[in-house]
Amino acid sequence: MRGAVVNLQNPHPLGRSLPAIYQEDDLAQRFLAAFDDVMAPVFCAVDNFAAYLDPGLAPPDFLEWLATWVGIRFDDRATEPQQRALVAEAVDLYRWRGTVRGLSRAVALATGIEPEVEESGAAVWSPVPTADADSSLSPAVKVVLRVPDPSSVDRGRLEAVVEATKPAHVAHHVDVVAA
Repeated sequence: MRGAVVNLQNPHPLGRSLPAIYQEDDLAQRFLAAFDDVMAPVFCAVDNFAAYLDPGLAPPDFLEWLATWVGIRFDDRATEPQQRALVAEAVDLYRWRGTVRGLSRAVALATGIEPEVEESGAAVWSPVPTADADSSLSPAVKVVLRVPDPSSVDRGRLEAVVEATKPAHVAHHVDVVAA
């Protein structure tokens, strides 16, 4: 059995809850001991439920399910520490989504390196209703990641993080350069 704890004891043995006459009966005690072995992991999980809800303490197999509670899907390349950090900061990331702060934090969580994020600050508008706006002032964001070895960065993953975090209508450009 994967992840089983050997000799885990039930903190509330069933044999003790029987009337006194059965507590002295060896057969009844041995029979209920089998149920104690089955119930011990349940009691352990319930007693430690708060740890299951903490991304830093949750068992690895529970972490992925915990991530679904905050709307996150892990990619195959994310390490366990990255997954834990992402789940722990998910609410803040959603709060800052679409901003320079949120984009910068999402890239830092994915790569372990703080990026430089520049935004154009442009806004496209027209004083005349239904008129075409000046498209030369399109909003854009540029993400620069300075790393010792640019070939070590998974550009596809980095592009996906930027695409998912920036506003949908904003164009982006990603540069990975040597530090």
